[in-house]
Amino acid sequence: MSRIDRCVAAGGVVVFPADTVYGLGCDPENPEAVRRLYELKGRPGGKPAAVMWGAVAVMLAELDELGPATRRAVELLLPGRLTLIVANPLGRFPLAGESDGLGVRVPVGGLDELEGRLLQSSANFAGGPDARRLIDVPLAIREGADLLVDGGELPGVPSSVVDLSRLDEDGSWRLVRVGAVGVDEIGGLLGGRPG
Repeated sequence: MSRIDRCVAAGGVVVFPADTVYGLGCDPENPEAVRRLYELKGRPGGKPAAVMWGAVAVMLAELDELGPATRRAVELLLPGRLTLIVANPLGRFPLAGESDGLGVRVPVGGLDELEGRLLQSSANFAGGPDARRLIDVPLAIREGADLLVDGGELPGVPSSVVDLSRLDEDGSWRLVRVGAVGVDEIGGLLGGRPG
């Protein structure tokens, strides 16, 4: 088990390098760990966060209820500098703050040290600048975390957020937040423009 997985399994909060900016992560099913993560960020409880896996195959095996169109889209888009919102008919990971949708993420290159999954958000204060280097993560967050993983300097542009929650119903998707991946690139992979 990797040091990130050990930290998360023990209820800890980790600062880690993603493919975009530094992230803050914990066990998505541990209420106390999720509370600590939100507290460190100064983020209101219940505001949605995504669940990150280290590999697409592991994510798809766990989320086996995803429809065929969504599964194809996930395989086309991930790993990538994207957060995807997928339908969540089973209400998985309620601490992630969504009920009918679930934010999912697999970074480019995977996250080598993540064998399982974690609830993740950017490692900054709510509304503050994104951290490109570990030293850019606010001191209070670094001091409050249980594990710091230094991955050097990152691109510094957060993930784009794409809502695929209706893809299996009516074929529509929409861009919720423009970030590291543009709408034309997403549309080129999914086909068409957002609805």
